[in-house]
Amino acid sequence: MSAQVALLRRRATTVLAHMPPEAIELGELFAAAGHELALVGGPVRDAFLGRSSADLDFATSASPDQTQAILARWGDAHWDIGKEFGTIGAKRFTKGAVPEIVVEVTTYRTDEYDPASRKPVVAFGDTLDGDLSRRDFTVNAMAVRLPDLTFVDPHDGLVDLASQVLRTPIAAVRSFDDDPLRMMRAARFAAQLGFTVEESARQAIIDMAERITIVSAERVRDELSKLLLAPSPRLGLGVLVDSGLADYVLPELPGMKLAVDEHHRHKDVYEHSLTVLDQAIDLETGPDGPVPGPDLVLRLAALLHDVGKPATRKFEVGGTVSFHHHEIVGAKLASKRLKALRYDKETVAAVTRLVELHLRFHGYGEGAWTDSAVRRYVTDAGPLLERLHRLTRADCTTRNKRKAQRLSAAYDDLEARIEKLRGEEELASIRPDLDGAQIMEILGIAPGPAVGEAYRFLMELRLDRGPLPPEVARDELLAWWGTRQS
Repeated sequence: MSAQVALLRRRATTVLAHMPPEAIELGELFAAAGHELALVGGPVRDAFLGRSSADLDFATSASPDQTQAILARWGDAHWDIGKEFGTIGAKRFTKGAVPEIVVEVTTYRTDEYDPASRKPVVAFGDTLDGDLSRRDFTVNAMAVRLPDLTFVDPHDGLVDLASQVLRTPIAAVRSFDDDPLRMMRAARFAAQLGFTVEESARQAIIDMAERITIVSAERVRDELSKLLLAPSPRLGLGVLVDSGLADYVLPELPGMKLAVDEHHRHKDVYEHSLTVLDQAIDLETGPDGPVPGPDLVLRLAALLHDVGKPATRKFEVGGTVSFHHHEIVGAKLASKRLKALRYDKETVAAVTRLVELHLRFHGYGEGAWTDSAVRRYVTDAGPLLERLHRLTRADCTTRNKRKAQRLSAAYDDLEARIEKLRGEEELASIRPDLDGAQIMEILGIAPGPAVGEAYRFLMELRLDRGPLPPEVARDELLAWWGTRQS
């Protein structure tokens, strides 16, 4: 272990030696004003992991007003949006290709929760060691004093970093009682860093899981999103489910742990969903691709795509198991949960739509689709098509290699047909061959519900038959109108 600690120290020395001179200058300004300043939290942890960051978090003995005055002299811009919590932010522009420096400086503090409140009560402290003791985990409770770069580690965070363990600086029960969101952070850091939760902290989460209910849905949502966007979401989700936290923040997830029948006629939906999530992540693209990773919408959809199965499971005659219409039920359940977590309307709509559409492809391999069916697939997916491609491919978790190859080949064929039709038609923006003004002129009607009905008729015609010459579209419209009037 000592060798691993020594390696981490060498990494940190290299990273800290290249700390932006602007940060050192900031330390000198605070020292000149008679205040302490220390780099804290994630930037220190990441330095030991060999990573650098342009966004730096500091703790100080200065009051928020004193901090604001110093940052006003140091930065090109500063803001006090977090002043009530003791945090002042600032930005210093740099020259050339060097990224700008963004800092947040927070007065030494302690956080406590009123048992009846959903928000932390902020109390300012007066020492760096006291401030570090209120951090969530020891690996985030290390600091580097500026400007002299003195390392401070009162809770042996470096040893825990070398051991890849998440341990609380103070008794876990007290830490999680002060801020229950730290239990969610344990899951998030497991996903981000690949670390395990130390036994006393793990047990405290199990015993105190219900206390997460006093935390606002918005704060829980933000932690869940960070977990899902991490390199290994499966690890964090495992912490949530195994500890019982998921029962309160995402109950549909442990709810997918269906009892597997003795003949194994259906998959473990929970494990299947985690596998689909892993495979969807593997299908994300680089920044210039159609689905740049990490993509929250795709990951949420992959996790929740089968959320409707428990409610629709039915044991059929002969011992088979069915989940009829689970995509429709699942879409409703996903929408309800995401709204409860206060996700924005666009995210809720996108995830819900993907869950609803995730089974649409499965009829393709059973028989050739018409061009009309392909158009409808593209039109129904709309801007979500590339995500739907990846969700559908990720949903294949069969161990039968022949079946997997057959499904993959069928989807390859579907994508090829989509591209072929794209070359012949503007699939991304399919419209009826006649617009509203033309409809009213041809039918001699005023604006009203009939125009909408005619528009929908022409849209269905367009999807079924592809682009039509204007005169053909006109004749079809008149024939439809005549039938409607009779």
